[in-house]
Formats: sequence, structure tokens, C-alpha cells
Amino acid sequence: MATLTRNKKKGAKLQAPPLNKQTKSNTTTPQLKKAAKSYKPPLKKQRKGISDEKPQEEEEEEVSEQSDEGDELGSDFFSDGEEEVDDDDEEEEDTEPLDDDFLGGSDDEEGNLGSDSDSDDMVKKSKAIDEERKRQEEDAKDELQMNIKEQPDEFRLPTKKELEEEASGPPDLPTLQTRIKEIVRVLSNFKDLRPEGVKRKEFVEQLKADLGSYYGYNEFLIGTLVEMFPPVELMELIEAFEKQRPTSIRTNTLKTRRRDLADVLLNRGVNLDPLSKWSKVGLVVYDSQVPIGATPEYLAGFYMLQSASSFLPVMALAPRENERVVDMAAAPGGKTTYVASLMKNTGIIYANEMKVPRLKSLTANLHRMGVTNTIVCNYDGRELPKVFGQNSVDRVLLDAPCSGTGVISKDESVKTSKSANDIRKFADLQKQLILAAIDLVDAESKTGGYIVYSTCSIMIPENEGVIDYALKKRDVKLVPCGLDFGQAGFTRFREHRFHPSLEKTRRFYPHVHNMDGFFVAKLKKMSNETKASEGDEPVETKEQAQLSSDDDDEAIEKLEKSSGASGKPKQDTKVDKNKRRIPISKPNNQGNNNKNANVKGPMKQKKKRSQWKAEIAQAREDKRKVMRENTKESGRK
Repeated sequence: MATLTRNKKKGAKLQAPPLNKQTKSNTTTPQLKKAAKSYKPPLKKQRKGISDEKPQEEEEEEVSEQSDEGDELGSDFFSDGEEEVDDDDEEEEDTEPLDDDFLGGSDDEEGNLGSDSDSDDMVKKSKAIDEERKRQEEDAKDELQMNIKEQPDEFRLPTKKELEEEASGPPDLPTLQTRIKEIVRVLSNFKDLRPEGVKRKEFVEQLKADLGSYYGYNEFLIGTLVEMFPPVELMELIEAFEKQRPTSIRTNTLKTRRRDLADVLLNRGVNLDPLSKWSKVGLVVYDSQVPIGATPEYLAGFYMLQSASSFLPVMALAPRENERVVDMAAAPGGKTTYVASLMKNTGIIYANEMKVPRLKSLTANLHRMGVTNTIVCNYDGRELPKVFGQNSVDRVLLDAPCSGTGVISKDESVKTSKSANDIRKFADLQKQLILAAIDLVDAESKTGGYIVYSTCSIMIPENEGVIDYALKKRDVKLVPCGLDFGQAGFTRFREHRFHPSLEKTRRFYPHVHNMDGFFVAKLKKMSNETKASEGDEPVETKEQAQLSSDDDDEAIEKLEKSSGASGKPKQDTKVDKNKRRIPISKPNNQGNNNKNANVKGPMKQKKKRSQWKAEIAQAREDKRKVMRENTKESGRK
């Protein structure tokens, strides 16, 4: 044991600073020696216990005090070790490893002391964070439970007083959204979720008001949509109208192929994909580093910016080469150029546009896309049978002007600008246009005889109502559109009952097909005769209105004959400027035969004049037929 203590003293002496050797005296008290011998560093377990009980600041002070005491004791200990250095020179070399172990152990203990304190601090902080998080979660659960207890289990409609308070201030959008969701939930399963004493009509009326306030629709349009669609599908449709449809382009097959065009545009930084399986020429563009409407390929006519829904009527028309086709509303030329590409620039296309300012874009696109078989004309579509002649073409494409209720995502003004009167006016115009289109088509055409009617509207009076009217007025029938997707048209709506064959028409919606709202119908003309059904209000074209004025005189004469045969007193009728017949009663003067003779004379003259006009019209029609046959023969040669 004596040798071990000497070795420790020697090792301590070697590590002592040189200052202590010079300043400390050799005479040390025996009490200090005993203290130096009896001092031992605290164990790790003891230090951990102390650090857990005391705060960080007190721990640092204690460590500093211990280090100071150790320095003082160490200096006395080292001075005591100097007296025995000369006596034990040989043992100094043998005990050097022990010195290293002793000193190294003291350094490790000091380092462990600092690291343990840091780790303890991190543990404390993490525990505090965990406890705070648990407390917040518990508070949130308690608050949720309180809210659930406060809210009633059944949804109730707001009272009149609550509605008046809402109307007095700005709209509370979160409240409206929550109420719309609850009403839709109740209406989707009204039988089970129906509150007592509340009718379905009240929920529907509240839903109309809330949707109009939240999305900005007028009363007429939102009311029509609510009647057309179930609640869940209605919400999907309205939400789809709030988002823009993907940008799509159509490859011009007269100049390039879709694969080659896609490779070129990809190299220019355009992110695109094929449009869908149903189209062989369409591409959908997700984003582009260059303006997609100003690339060299666009200016060269390699593609056309065109919505996906505009592909559908041309695909339904399916024109063939060397046919005569009329596009009654052609601007800006997307459909016309597509027809020309399918016909491979053969045959003749009459691209008609009534509005003069739109003719510039139409002609520009025709030149850019390299179309050479098209004649641009500027007529009212209702007068085209008079211009081209009846039964003169093989196919007609009528993309009729409409209210635009299927493209609300492009024009949000439709939400508030359209009314029931506007829909009625558009429907009347469309009925006149479709009759003119049917009159243009030749039922005896070997390859054609088809009419395609399309609109970018989802209103039933503009779509099914127009087709049902055409089925009654002309000898035509509906045929499949040739499109593998799309929803069938309505055969009944409200009090209306349409022809069962309207199931062959196709409707397209943004929430189902991710394209603009669209309607497509394809008609086949069976004969060149016209037919009229009873109980329908006739909608005449301009040409028919002019011809009817010539037949008024014959109708007057027939009326007089029928009245004379029945033995009733005759009545003269005169026609005012609006063509309304006004009967004028006359006294029964049988002796005055001269007046009766004077009346019958001019009537016979008028009848002869009408026959003369009919003969001239028939001669003109025969001449047109001969001219058409000559043009067909020359085209075939």
C-alpha cells in the first residue's frame, strides 16, 4: 500500500504546474496531507442524483467549487510528493502507466459530468413538450365534445328571423357552405333523415337560395339546375363549373402526324399527353414554358387550339371524301378545318358565318391550316335553303348559337345574365335553323343525308326540345352518334314528354367527362317531304313566311265557299298588315247580285296569279336540280 501511495504522489507531481513547485514550501501540515489522501472524487451515480435534484445553475457552482478545492488539495499533495522524488527514482519509470490511468480517469469524469448535464436538460425539455402536447390534445377533445353536445342531432332549417339577420349583413360563407352540405345530405336520403313537420320543398327552396348566394347564380338558372340533377350530382356539377377545363389541341393531319407534333412540342418544353382513347388527333396540354398559341408549329398550321367538346360534332358527322358539306355557323373555324382534314381537302365545304367581324378569324384559320376545299359565305343560316337550294348537299353541321350554360367555367357572366326569356328566344332561333338544315340535305344522297345538331348548352328546351320539334316537322329520324361515351338525352322533363328515340342523343358534362357541357344529336333525312303535326305551334322560316302570304287568298276563298255551302250568311274577310283575318259581317241582300259578282271576280284573278307564281318557282327548282347534277358529274370526273 505504501508503494502505491508513493506512485500516485509521483504521478501527481509530474502533472503539477511549474508555478506550484516554486512557490509552495516543503513544510506542510499533516492535516492537509490527510485531507489530500482522504479526498476521493464522487461516483457517477452520486453525481447523477445530485444533478437531478439541483437546478443547472447550482450544479455549475458546485462543480466549480469542487474543482477549486481539488486544485488546492492537489497543490499540497504535489508539494508533499517532492520530498520523496530522490529516494524513489527507479520506481518512477515502473509506475508511469498508473499515472496515465489516474489522470485520464479524472478527465473522463469531468467530461462525463458536462455531457450528463446536457442530456438531462434535453430530457427535461422533451418531457415538457410531450406534456404540453398531451394537454392540448385533451383540451381539443373536451372542446369538441362540448360543441357536439351543444349542436342538435338533427339538422334544422334557419328561421325567418335568422334569415333576416343574415340578409342584413355580408354573406357568411362558412355558414352557407356548412348549411349547403347538410341540406344535400338530408335530401340525398330524405326518407330516413327527414325532420318531422318539414316538407321536402322547404329544403329545396333553401338550397336554391344558399347556392345562389354562395356561387353567384340567379334564381332562374339555379332553379333549373336543381330540377335537372339530383342533389349530390348537382354539387359536383357546380364545383366543376368553378374550375377551368384542361387545354387541348387538335393535330392538323393535312400537314403532320400527332406523334411527330408531340415530339416537337416536348422538345420546346410543353408538357402534354394524348387526349383520350376516343380521339386520334387530340393532345391535352398540362403546362408549357412557351406560349402554346404562338409557337412556330402553331403559326405553320400544325395544330389548332380547340376544346375537347368541339371534336364531338365533327366525329358524329363523319364526312366522307368528295361530298358537299355545309357548316352553318363556322367561325372561328375549328370544326370546319377538322371536317376538311377528314375529307382530305376533297369535295366542297360551305363555311357560313352570319356575323361579319368573325369572318376574319375564320378565313385566317382556313389559310393557316392549309384548307383549300372551302368556300366562305356570309348569310343568315335560315336563308341558306334559298341560296343553295333545297335538297342540295350531302351533310350539314349545325353548331347552333345558344345560351352557353355548358361553358360557365369560361364565361361566368352566364350565371347572372341568362333568363327564361333568353332561353326561349334561343330555342325559337334553333328550331328555325334546324328546319333550314334539314331542308338543305338531300335524302336521296348515296353517301350522306345526315344532319348533326350540337350546342354548348345543357338546357333542355335548347336541346331535346329542338330535336323533338324537328322530328314532328320533317321526315327525319335519330340515329346513333357514333360516340362510345356520354350520357343519354332526356325523354321526359317536368310536364314534357319527348320522342323515345331521344335516348340516342348524347350529353356531356364537366364533372363526368372533364370537358365543357355539350349536346350532340345526329339526324338522318328519310325523304324530302315535309310534314306537320297537330297541336304544335308552327315555327316558319323566312322563306316559308313569304310563301304563306301567297296562299292567304286561296284560304279566304275556301272559307267563303264553306260558309256559302252551309247556308250561313257570307262574311267578307280582310287581312291586315299582321296577316290576322278579321271577319266583317254584311247584311244578307239577296237581290244585289252585282256586288257578289264583283267580289268573286278579283278572287279568281288572285288565284290565277298564285298559280302562275308556283309554276315559276317549280321551273326555277328544276333548273337548280339540273345545275347540281352537272356539278356532281364534273366533280366525279
